[in-house]
Amino acid sequence: MSFEPGAVAGNGRIGLCEPHIAGNEWIYIKECLDSGWVSSAGNFVGRFEQEMANYLGGGVEAVAVVNGTSALHISLLIAGLQPDDEVLMPALSFIAPANTVRYCGAWPVFLDVDQETWQLNPAQLESFLSEESEKRGKELFNRSTGRRIKAVLPVDLLGHPADMDPIIDTAHQHGLVVIEDATESLGAKYKGRPVGTFGDISCLSFNGNKLITTGGGGMIITDKPEWAARARYLTTQAKDDPLEYIHGEVGFNYRLTNLQAAMGCAQLEQIDKFIEAKRGIAARYEEAFRDLTGITPMPQAEWAQSVFWLYTVLIDEELVGSSSRKLMLKLGQSGIQARPLWQPLHKSPALANCQAFQVRVAEQLQNRALSLPSSVGMTENQQKMVIQLIATFFDF
Repeated sequence: MSFEPGAVAGNGRIGLCEPHIAGNEWIYIKECLDSGWVSSAGNFVGRFEQEMANYLGGGVEAVAVVNGTSALHISLLIAGLQPDDEVLMPALSFIAPANTVRYCGAWPVFLDVDQETWQLNPAQLESFLSEESEKRGKELFNRSTGRRIKAVLPVDLLGHPADMDPIIDTAHQHGLVVIEDATESLGAKYKGRPVGTFGDISCLSFNGNKLITTGGGGMIITDKPEWAARARYLTTQAKDDPLEYIHGEVGFNYRLTNLQAAMGCAQLEQIDKFIEAKRGIAARYEEAFRDLTGITPMPQAEWAQSVFWLYTVLIDEELVGSSSRKLMLKLGQSGIQARPLWQPLHKSPALANCQAFQVRVAEQLQNRALSLPSSVGMTENQQKMVIQLIATFFDF
């Protein structure tokens, strides 16, 4: 059996990170169909928002949107990002946060990640702001580009939180807004507190491969009621008079549908079991790889509780004599899906005109990294098959 890397897994194959539908999804979605409330109006939208806010705690409000990308886009606008402003973010990330900065006519600036946690490096953030920026009045400007620096956008990568305390402290000392991209890490905790609650505004995603899914979908999280109200306004076409259709500014059709929210409610009811399954998968991988020379298991900092969204290892080509990409192909030939991490953003042709500051670790990690199957519903026997094939690869 062969399996093309990056393809969607089918029956009999072990997919990378597939949705797990095992609760009230059918019941809640049927309720939408029976009632006729299938679009962005309906009881499940508000219910999903409230239940997510309750799950995260801390007096936050939640605004449901069509995907994580739209959550990031609106969050940047609410944070006051203007054309030709700059946003500091990690070079190792899916491209969506960088794209949304460009949607606003602004510019991402790419910083490196930490070798130990793979997250935005707080020390490098401090170095960039100290060495490469200058105050002009109350605002901060990039010496190289002359542009105003407006925000810091840490990404909680692969189910693990960024080191938020020093990031937030540094950002706020320089008058910058923090927009937390927690789209990959719902359920993770930083020093006992849920991710998605650290930024001045934060974002979640419910794509089909995320811990919980609504098929698509995302959410904006903030403890600022006025920001939550503005998010609802902008995501519903900025409608000032719903009867006469008067719009005060350019808005967006970004609200989540009732159908998707119904699925989200059902998924959220199961999140603790999903997290338990993810951590069990991670523990079995770590145990299996502990004595294999040339493979580094996925890290977890002492201050973090990761949900190990995509369980990712590093392959040392010099020690193994082969690369992460060759392991990916070997697994694919046996019907097991694996994939590398994203191209570092400063290397993307789509972002060629954006500044990067001393990015080295992100490139090294991307060359060596491989994400392994870690679906919530993956069985122990399936995981044993993956582990056995990897063990034979290391015997070569």
